[in-house]
Amino acid sequence: MTVIHITTEIKAPIFTVFNNSRNIDLHQKSASQTQEKAIAGVTLGLIEKGETVTWKGKHFGIYIQHQSIISEMEFPTYFIDEQLKGHFKSFKHQHLFEQREGTTIMQDILQYETPFGIFGKLFDYFLLKKHLTKFLLYRNQVLKNTSENEKFN
Repeated sequence: MTVIHITTEIKAPIFTVFNNSRNIDLHQKSASQTQEKAIAGVTLGLIEKGETVTWKGKHFGIYIQHQSIISEMEFPTYFIDEQLKGHFKSFKHQHLFEQREGTTIMQDILQYETPFGIFGKLFDYFLLKKHLTKFLLYRNQVLKNTSENEKFN
């Protein structure tokens, strides 16, 4: 299992960062580099516990689909999305939020397993982990900019 852990400091209230993090429209904006679109389930606005979304995006030159469910949520401190259908053997993304002196500390803990045995492990080692880390860092920068400027419509 691979784990990616990223911490981002955002100078905005925790509820703003939490809601922006689960906003489908903002996610699509932050995933524009992969042309990711919500195509089923919740496709606009805020996603809630128990709801699903199916994403279609271009990764490594091919379009893939990934269906997630928000399996756990406690406003405004955490939510978890997990793969229901997709190309991973397992996929769990924890989103954690903590308010400290006017700053929200947002943590992403992404845990996943690739299929295809040693070939999947090699693909992960050489390409996938770097790709997903870059994807999350870009997404978090968009979340940071949006939350700090409170201009997202």
